Amino acid sequence: MNPAMIAIVAEGFLSRLSFGIISFALPIYAHRLGFSLFEIGVLMTLNQVVAMGLKPAMGWVADHVGLKRSFTISIGVRSLIALCLVVAQSPWQLYAIKSVHGGSKALRDPAANALIAEQGGKKAIASAFAWYHTAKIMAGSMGKAIAGILLTLTASNFSFVFNIAFLLSLLSLYSVVRYVKADKPKEVHSSALVNAEPLQSSVIEDENRYSLPPGSKSVIVSFSLLSFAINGTAEMLRGLFPILATEYAGLSEAQTGLIYTISTVIVLFSGPIFGWFADQGRQDLVLLVRSFGNILSSVVYILAPNLVGFAIGKLSDDTGKAAFRPAWGTMMSHVASYSPQCRAQTMSWMLIGEDAGAIAGPILAGLLWSSWGLTAMLGVRVLLAIGTEVYTVYLSRSLDGVHQPKIVNSR
Repeated sequence: MNPAMIAIVAEGFLSRLSFGIISFALPIYAHRLGFSLFEIGVLMTLNQVVAMGLKPAMGWVADHVGLKRSFTISIGVRSLIALCLVVAQSPWQLYAIKSVHGGSKALRDPAANALIAEQGGKKAIASAFAWYHTAKIMAGSMGKAIAGILLTLTASNFSFVFNIAFLLSLLSLYSVVRYVKADKPKEVHSSALVNAEPLQSSVIEDENRYSLPPGSKSVIVSFSLLSFAINGTAEMLRGLFPILATEYAGLSEAQTGLIYTISTVIVLFSGPIFGWFADQGRQDLVLLVRSFGNILSSVVYILAPNLVGFAIGKLSDDTGKAAFRPAWGTMMSHVASYSPQCRAQTMSWMLIGEDAGAIAGPILAGLLWSSWGLTAMLGVRVLLAIGTEVYTVYLSRSLDGVHQPKIVNSR
C-alpha cells in the first residue's frame, strides 16, 4: 500500500479506537445522568439515523468540495464531538452531540470509501477495503477494552476518558492531513452502466457536473437494495446473539465473551486474505463465503446449541462478514467509476442501503423470534441468505457483461 492508503487505514484504526472508547463509556455516563434504558437506546442510535438521512446530500458535498477536504472536515468535527462530551451535562446536550456526530458520519463515510477507491490501486481495491475494515474491527474491540480499564483505574472519571478519545481522534486527523494526497483530476465516462446507454457528452457542463448522469440511478438503486439485503441478513443477530447464547444454548456470560474474542481474532486474519482473493479475480468465491457463512451459522445454532456449536456458528457468521467487505468495496468502486464526478454521491446511496439493513435486520429478527419462535427466525434467515446470493450473482454478471466505457478529461 502507498503512504496515502496507509494513512487512511491508520485513520480508520485511530477513529474506531476513539469511537470504541466513546461507545463503551457514553451509555454508562448517560445512565449516571438519569437516562432510562429507552432513552439510552435512542441516544446510541441517533447518529446512525441522522447519517442515513443526510448521506445523499453529504455525498454531493464531498464531490463538490473535494474528497480529502470533506474527509478532513468530518474528522475534525468528530474530534470536537469527543471534546464536547467532556462538558456535556444534560440530555439535550448529549442528543445534540450525537446528532452532529451523525452529520459528520454522513460526510465521512462516502468520502472515505471514495478515497479508498482512488488511492487503493486498481489491482488491489479489495485488499485496501479489507485492510481498512480489519483495522476498524480490531480498534473497536480494543477501544471498548481500553475504556473499561480507564474507567476502573480513574474511578469512573468520564472527562478523562472522553479526553483520551479526543486525542486519539486528533491523531487520525493528522495522518489524513499529512499523508493523504489531494484529489486527482476527475475523468468522465461517456456511457452508462445499464445497457451501455449514453451518459453525457464529452465534458460535463459546470452546472451539471455534480449531478448523477441519466441511466445510472437505476443501477445505484439495484446495488443499494443489494447492500440492504446483504447487511440486513448478516446483521439479523446483532444484539441478539448474547441472548441466544445464554438463554437458548445455556452458555455463561464468560463463555459468550470467549466466543466474541476468538471470532475477532479470526476476522483479523481472514479479512486481508479474502481481500487478496478478490483482487486475484475470485470475487464470486468470496461472495459465496458470505452467504455460506450466514446459512451455516443459522443451521448450526438450531442443531448444536452448545459451546462448540455456537463458536462455529459465530466464526462462520463473522468470516462471512469479513468476506463481504472487500467484495462489496470492489463493487461500489466499479459502479462509482462510471460517474467519477459523482463518486462520493454514488457511494453514499449504496451505503444508505447498508445502514438501513443494519437497522432493519435485528428488528425483523426480533419480530420473527417473538412471534413464531427461534427456528422460524433462523429459517427465514437461511432463505434470505439464499435469495440474496442469487441476486448478488445476477448483479455481478451484469457488471461483467458491460464493457468499460470510454473516458474523457473534464479539465
